Amino acid sequence: MKRSTLWLAATAAVIGAAPAMAADNPFATRSTLPFEAPPFDRITDADYQPGFEQGMAEQRAEMRRIADDPAPPSFANTIAAMERSGAILRRVSAAFGAVNQADTNPARQAVQKAMAPKLAAHNDAIYLDPALFARVKRLYDQRASLGLDAQQRQVLDIVYQRFVRAGALLSDADKAKLRDLNGQLSMLQTAFVQKLLAATKAGALVVDDPAALAGLGDGGIAAAAAAANQRGLSGKWVVPLQNTTQQPALESLSDRATRARLFDRSWTRSERGDANDTRDTAATIAQLRARKAALLGYPDWASYVLADQMAKTPQTAEAFMAKLIPPTVAQQRREAAEIDAAIKADGGDFTVKPWDWDRYAERVRHARFDLDQNQVKPYFELNAVLEKGVFFAATKLYGVTFKARHDIPVYNPDVRVFEVFDRDGKHLGLFYCDYFKRDNKQGGAWMSSFVGQSGLLGTQPVVYNVANLPKPAAGQPALISFDDVTTMFHEFGHALHGLFSNIAYPSLGASARDFVEFPSQFNEHWALDPAVLAHYAVDYRTGAPMPAPLVAKIKQAAKFNQGYALGELIAAAELDMQWHALPATAPKQDVNAFETAALAKTGLDVANVPPRYRSSYFQHIWSGGYAAGYYGYLWTQMLENDAYAWFMAHGGLTRANGDRFRDLVLSRGHSQDYATMFRAFYGKDPDISPMLQDRGLVPAAKP
Repeated sequence: MKRSTLWLAATAAVIGAAPAMAADNPFATRSTLPFEAPPFDRITDADYQPGFEQGMAEQRAEMRRIADDPAPPSFANTIAAMERSGAILRRVSAAFGAVNQADTNPARQAVQKAMAPKLAAHNDAIYLDPALFARVKRLYDQRASLGLDAQQRQVLDIVYQRFVRAGALLSDADKAKLRDLNGQLSMLQTAFVQKLLAATKAGALVVDDPAALAGLGDGGIAAAAAAANQRGLSGKWVVPLQNTTQQPALESLSDRATRARLFDRSWTRSERGDANDTRDTAATIAQLRARKAALLGYPDWASYVLADQMAKTPQTAEAFMAKLIPPTVAQQRREAAEIDAAIKADGGDFTVKPWDWDRYAERVRHARFDLDQNQVKPYFELNAVLEKGVFFAATKLYGVTFKARHDIPVYNPDVRVFEVFDRDGKHLGLFYCDYFKRDNKQGGAWMSSFVGQSGLLGTQPVVYNVANLPKPAAGQPALISFDDVTTMFHEFGHALHGLFSNIAYPSLGASARDFVEFPSQFNEHWALDPAVLAHYAVDYRTGAPMPAPLVAKIKQAAKFNQGYALGELIAAAELDMQWHALPATAPKQDVNAFETAALAKTGLDVANVPPRYRSSYFQHIWSGGYAAGYYGYLWTQMLENDAYAWFMAHGGLTRANGDRFRDLVLSRGHSQDYATMFRAFYGKDPDISPMLQDRGLVPAAKP
């Protein structure tokens, strides 16, 4: 998942006088650390709010100078000047976004709550400024005669469209309505994040008897005891919740009642009628987004969002997903029948429920492939996966190398930093990784940047990956599942996208939601490449390589349970799309009733295969930037399977192929149309067939 931490937003003149930022505030000047990395050894929680206030005031003053410039508008004095603006705000936004998502505390949450409406007002003050827009529009109208190069033409188009999509063409009365909606949405989205974090922590399963956790093994039970101690619950055991509907422990827990309790704690985490219940917040966000879309001339929020995505319209996205549903449903039925047979063979007198699926799917997997996950984990030690797997694949494909840096300050002791060297040995950037779960960390895994690459600004990339992998007890190795291995490769695919960026203007660095997951999902393939797997999959105790039969089993099992894996994603994507297809005239929805009806429309087996996220804990769409965009995970699976098929047809894991992918995709940002960029690499429009074949949902094409 790619997250943006750059909040654009009004100045003291718009939002009231701001306290002066101290001269020694770490955000006041460019960092002197390598690559302008954030000086976390100097940053305190007291620095963030003054940094935001000063950053907004500075950028608004810069924008005012641009708007009031008596010289005729030119690309240099308008577009390039806007791209340079907001240096302090960029620095504080990037650092704060990272620590607040991955290592929050009450002080940081208070800053987030205080700044959200001010940042929304700041954004409106810029993009609803008629004088500023008049300069941009004049350039846009004359763009054919300005002699601009390709990146200049593209950034001019992006900036113009950003103004229009922000409401620059509205009447003054409608701009006032828009400002009010934006302010409300900013506060609601912040409230959703904070409620969900608290609800997820409070929703953890607490048991009084370790016998209820039978199946987790000694290490899992010890981790549950440690989690309880951290919460002051001595003599109890705690299983914390992950951000998704399904929970990792459901695969191992042998007591069905405990499984049902854990699933229920997950399913209802933020639906308990308390202060952390998110349902009314989510329903209000959906309603206000529909009103905002109507104000901007769109029938619904989905139409507004997709207008500048690769798919372009909700109808295109829905037609794409409609092709996935029939083979997925058929596979779900086959898998459910196999699981029911496994339950019966185990002596059970029940049919599969969601809390049973993972446990008995693992039984089916073991019977079919003789693959036991406990056999696999000793070969996946986190550090080996990172340095001998993830980094090794990047070196083979792109020629980049890595060196640990212990002199760069970090925001938490769990964080590690590596310097990245390019194929010619030159300094490329920095990579941070923060892999272990903490109660004060948002769920899931993501990538973002402390410093974005930009030729105009003279900056090189400083990127980071965050995950929620189980932290081992002191002195124990961090052994992870193959799913976790895949997550590490996935998030590093995002990191490579950031590291290889070669664009002039900051606005070209962002990618559409239905394109940004393409490089990350593509990078997952190298986890099972024979040369890569052999390099990192070694027994941490003996150094022995993973036996060939076990490797074969992992590869054979890779297509297993795809009815579930794909089904939970499609269900979530459809839920997202239906929430954001609501028109402005629709009344505020009852969340549970709407969700039930929306999921029933899909035709998927949601009774046994629930959505990956429910409405009440679907942070991606309510506050994570994926509103009407969660389908992008599926769309980009199509793109990445096409790209991988191209690689395999041209020699696989080679520097030549990697360099071509880097040049035509990874380095480009949004410097050109996404469909054009993809065709330049693949040679034709996207094809869904490799995606279905890769998941075993249709027969593989004959060579």
